[in-house]
Amino acid sequence: MRVGSGFDVHAFGPGEALMLGGVRVAHAQGVIAHSDGDVLLHALCDALLGAAGLGDIGEHFSDSDPRWRGADSAQFVTQALQWVSAAGWHVINADLTLIASAPRLAPHRARIRERIAGLLAVPVAAVNLKATTTEGLGFLGRGEGIAAQAIVLLDGS
Repeated sequence: MRVGSGFDVHAFGPGEALMLGGVRVAHAQGVIAHSDGDVLLHALCDALLGAAGLGDIGEHFSDSDPRWRGADSAQFVTQALQWVSAAGWHVINADLTLIASAPRLAPHRARIRERIAGLLAVPVAAVNLKATTTEGLGFLGRGEGIAAQAIVLLDGS
């Protein structure tokens, strides 16, 4: 068994929606990012790659590579999962935390869990999703951005 962790953060910018866990969520702002800026999927991708000892998201999907401009982050997770599988590992579970003052996660939690479970090919019960704030502290507390962390457990085939 192997455990991996991932973290991602993006500043808010122009826009009227965010991608969170592969789900479009209406919000007063978008994020500044090279791809779609989905912090949940970026953290998940890093956790997958890390657990399998396969580097990190920036190594495989560089933000200086024009191929990934505006890319759907689900592509990153799908590709990372293929590499994880080829290395002889499969996902047991994923635990993700959204760190932000807004948007509220509760109305979207079920759809995001379902989307992530589908990407990972695991039951919805194997995907946990939490949200927290920084109690008004720092750039996240001031509503200047959004962050996420993810932990995954892999088992060998």
